[in-house]
Amino acid sequence: MFPYSLSNRPFILLDIFRRLGLTKVKSIFFLLLLRLELFSSRVQIATMDLRESIRTQTEVALSLTRNILQTEAKDSNLVFSPLSIHVVLGLIAAGSKGPTLDQLLSFLKSKSNDHLSSFSSELVSVVFADGSPVGGPRLSFANGVWVDKSLPLKPSFKQVADNVYNATSNQVDFQTKAVQVAGEVNLWAEKETSGLIKEVLPPGAVDGSTKLIFTNALYFKGAWNETFDASKTKDYDFHLINGSSVKVPFMTSKKKQTVSAYDGFKVLRLPYKQGGDKRRFSMYFFLPDAKDRLPALVEKVSSESGFLERHLPYEPVEVGEFRIPRFKISFGLEASVVLKRLGLVLPFSGEGGLTEMVDSPLVQNLYVSNIFHKSFIEVNEEGTEAAAATASLIKLRGLLVQENIDFVADHPFLFLVREDVTGVVLFIGHVLNPLESL
Repeated sequence: MFPYSLSNRPFILLDIFRRLGLTKVKSIFFLLLLRLELFSSRVQIATMDLRESIRTQTEVALSLTRNILQTEAKDSNLVFSPLSIHVVLGLIAAGSKGPTLDQLLSFLKSKSNDHLSSFSSELVSVVFADGSPVGGPRLSFANGVWVDKSLPLKPSFKQVADNVYNATSNQVDFQTKAVQVAGEVNLWAEKETSGLIKEVLPPGAVDGSTKLIFTNALYFKGAWNETFDASKTKDYDFHLINGSSVKVPFMTSKKKQTVSAYDGFKVLRLPYKQGGDKRRFSMYFFLPDAKDRLPALVEKVSSESGFLERHLPYEPVEVGEFRIPRFKISFGLEASVVLKRLGLVLPFSGEGGLTEMVDSPLVQNLYVSNIFHKSFIEVNEEGTEAAAATASLIKLRGLLVQENIDFVADHPFLFLVREDVTGVVLFIGHVLNPLESL
């Protein structure tokens, strides 16, 4: 038995290897391999943790999607960014404790605030870097905190906001300049989304009782890896859910497409130009075979765990008839209504759970009054431009592959924009009538 602890310094291991008859060179080589294997294992564990976190975040996103599609967007086109809403909820969780924090973590399917912060930090550094300098998609991701000048942020909360979420903090006067502050927030969102989101906060949303506003803006612009020839775009019928049809400009191509047919639906993947970017962004179209089966397909995608990952095509195949419509969608909603409907109620209740944000005797009365979300997407022959902005207001209470497959998206379909290496879903929505916003 050796008189050493194997948890001590590496030179002790060298001595042990010598006693075993190993040469110094072999011993050092063995140690290097040992260290490399330990480092590799840590990287693999970190990657596995990130993928698992993304998988659970996607489940939350799809649950949100199903609820919105069945209610606010039942009769209209939809686009929204579940990721944008997730980030704002993460910021709120960082300033919460007790039952409110527990409910937020349960809703977001996160183990702890540290776990949530680690996940958000990974997203900001890995997924949201701008790829345009190396020929990839242009990405902009920004967070902001507007706090009343009478309420100093707690150092611990400010540290998370600054270092994890890269949020810019702004001291403002809600008491006498509420309308002006709302204008500043809307201008910030417009700037961060390259002018696509004009007014994330509706008139009257901010008043003298507002104490904090959290904002998130996400902008994405990607060119197709294979652009469509605009001269071949022609009008065809698009069948609506009411049984009628409208003439819509459809893009087409004779090139191979990454598409698969499954039981009752087909999935198309259109990759974006990657350039020197190591990430791979794609847009996916989920098209039911029957013209009236989109609700049933949404139910499948959102309720069966892992369904999305199991039904993504990867191999280009020959296509027969191939047409997808041009479309442009702008959609706004009060996300707080959806969240409360799904059981996330304590942050909006004013029961004293948001105590970790500011240093003030009034902190027990803080509550989230509203979370507003607005998104925009345009799909044409060149590619996709999309943006989303989310604003949360904190107020004071009382105060299968086959050849020659057809893919004709001439009836309602589901779409999403995804980063394929990590699996993060940036935008999701459905098209009921491509003419609605054109």
